[in-house]
Amino acid sequence: QVQLVESGGGLVQPGDSLRLSCVVSGRSLTRLAVAWFRQAPGKEREFAADISGNSGHTHYADSVKGRFTISGEYARNTVFLQMNMLKPEDTAVYYCAAANLRTSRPSDYDFWGQGTQVTVSS
Repeated sequence: QVQLVESGGGLVQPGDSLRLSCVVSGRSLTRLAVAWFRQAPGKEREFAADISGNSGHTHYADSVKGRFTISGEYARNTVFLQMNMLKPEDTAVYYCAAANLRTSRPSDYDFWGQGTQVTVSS
């Protein structure tokens, strides 16, 4: 059973940075694809970024491209989401999720973390 635990959320001002962490247990990161999704109040869960643990290939939503960077630290079986130039519209609960293959569809992910709140406000 794969388990994921997110951390790193918080309250920041527009233009600030945050780094989210997702610790993966139960399977090696090299055998998984891991994605970050986010869900704002009253909105559907949306894809932000993903990484193929085997190849290291990454994929980003247009809304975060150039500002967010997803990366994996294999020795710690951990995936990070570095978020720069944060905007109020980035406010959401951020979830990491794992699947066998990389995809941007939430329904394709079998394993989810509990989520971490990110609030961007002045």
